[in-house]
Amino acid sequence: MPRIRRDGEGPVVTVRLDNPPMNAFDDEQRDELAACVRALADARGVRAVVLFGGERLFAAGADIRALSAMGPEEVRGWNRALQRTFDEVARLPMPVVAALTGYALGGGMELALAADYRVAADNAVLGQPEVQLGIMPGSGGTQRLVRLIGPSRAKNLLMTGRRVGAEEALRLGLVDEVVPADAVLDTALAYARRLAEGPPAALEAIKEAVDHGGDAGLSAGLALERSLFTGVFGTADAASGIRSFLEHGPGKARFTGTDGGTGTDGGTGTDD
Repeated sequence: MPRIRRDGEGPVVTVRLDNPPMNAFDDEQRDELAACVRALADARGVRAVVLFGGERLFAAGADIRALSAMGPEEVRGWNRALQRTFDEVARLPMPVVAALTGYALGGGMELALAADYRVAADNAVLGQPEVQLGIMPGSGGTQRLVRLIGPSRAKNLLMTGRRVGAEEALRLGLVDEVVPADAVLDTALAYARRLAEGPPAALEAIKEAVDHGGDAGLSAGLALERSLFTGVFGTADAASGIRSFLEHGPGKARFTGTDGGTGTDGGTGTDD
């Protein structure tokens, strides 16, 4: 049975983890997720992705029983592959929204951290409990978490392994929105659809500037921003967006996502 389900063909695609009972990452789920993400990276017409683990939980982490049977060299290779897979999620050119229900622990939380935006159910529980097993996060937890919520808060979660509920996760900045459990997927899809209406080249450039510029010095980040701005300025969406603004005011442009030809501005001829 497939452990990853892809729903929709665009502009918004849902990638669902389907490895019951806990969506624990084993070799098969990791490899299927990697294949799915690589296909999405090159998929024309896909403008946003939603990660979802199901109505009951997102993902409870790695398959600890399988890890317990590995030696250091084997686990190093296993970890490298999972880290690479989550990094490919983070590097998708389109926005990625995580819809979190129930547990998002260990590798599950690390996958959520690879998203650009996180919608959590009011019953969600997040954490990096690896230290309680005598180990540490190995698939982005120590790196993406500190960039998201700062070193002191990140160390607290990483060093204690404690779990946090949805409201505390929101206060910490670990998630961006908390909604009732039965509204999580719909909320994430609605936000993804809103992003999917934007200019794809500009969204990709914004994501690259934030993700990579933040890891560089200010001068290097500004140089990256300048280069990306110049590239985006030459797209058909930029031409139609600027024309729509001048003719109809802000918020009326309709973007095609093409680099050539002429976009349509969708203007109404009114200023409201």
